[in-house]
Amino acid sequence: MPASNASQESTFTVVLALAANLGVGLLKLVAGLVTGSGALLSEAAHSVGDSSTELLLLTALRRSERRADREHPFGYGKERYFWSLIAAVTILVSGAAFSIFQGLHTIISGGEPSERLWINYPVLALAFVIEGVSFRQATGQLREAAARGQRSIASYLRDPEDPTVTSVVLEDSAALTGLSIAALGVGLHQLTGSAAYDGAASLAIGVLLVVAAFLLAQACKDLLIGKQASRRLVLAVAARLEEQPEVTDVVDLLTMMIGTNRVLLCTRLDFVDSLSAADLEHACVRIDEELRRDFAELDEIFLQPVPLNDPGLRERVLGRYGRVLADEPRSVEGG
Repeated sequence: MPASNASQESTFTVVLALAANLGVGLLKLVAGLVTGSGALLSEAAHSVGDSSTELLLLTALRRSERRADREHPFGYGKERYFWSLIAAVTILVSGAAFSIFQGLHTIISGGEPSERLWINYPVLALAFVIEGVSFRQATGQLREAAARGQRSIASYLRDPEDPTVTSVVLEDSAALTGLSIAALGVGLHQLTGSAAYDGAASLAIGVLLVVAAFLLAQACKDLLIGKQASRRLVLAVAARLEEQPEVTDVVDLLTMMIGTNRVLLCTRLDFVDSLSAADLEHACVRIDEELRRDFAELDEIFLQPVPLNDPGLRERVLGRYGRVLADEPRSVEGG
């Protein structure tokens, strides 16, 4: 899928999630205030946190599409990682913190008796349907992204290339699970008359949000630090370079994600010694063009001629990968 289409689909996914969270958040808030349910109020805070997250993700999508300039020659693709990290912090602060506070308050104070707890059930059911629509859209895009990278869904969730999609999937998964927990807490409260179950549900929702925020923050951290491209791409590029008639060996190969579907490639190659300076220039231009044609993810490409037997370079490569790439060019490990 072209990068522009993928970005448009990500935007639609986030906007749909925002609309869903605003709608269900209002329903939960009204139900929580009417019935005094701590679990419903925690779920309302959950939706408020998710809505704030979606606004941050929309900011990420817009700002990451800006063109490269003098101060940012590799573009603004990593803005998507930064704002996704801020979104994870928002989930932690606005959703998890309030839910844990509300749960502890309900358990300690004992809560207030209410004869209107039944109101929570249709609200929770409607919220589940609305969140399910958003979840279906997000998981559909996630499956497509994983398929393009020839990876499993679980692998893509752990190591995403587009954290905005992962953010929505994690949010919606947490939302659906949280709704189930809230329904259980309200049901036990109504069945036993003890608000402690309602408070326990709020605590569980808070813990759930902490886990979701941690998973998202971890993925964003790796991308911000400078993560290597997928192992599939690295192996394919290394193999293609080895096929070039002018190349003797791939001595070093570095990649870094600089945005969604955007990869920076730096490679050091040992060229055939008999090439003239002009031949070497033409070979580099042709190899660059072929790589860009066959690997759409490659955004910037740097090719450096180096001698195969340079001891300092070989030592650095050995320290990074555990072996000299020229000895096993097709076994480059992914980051």
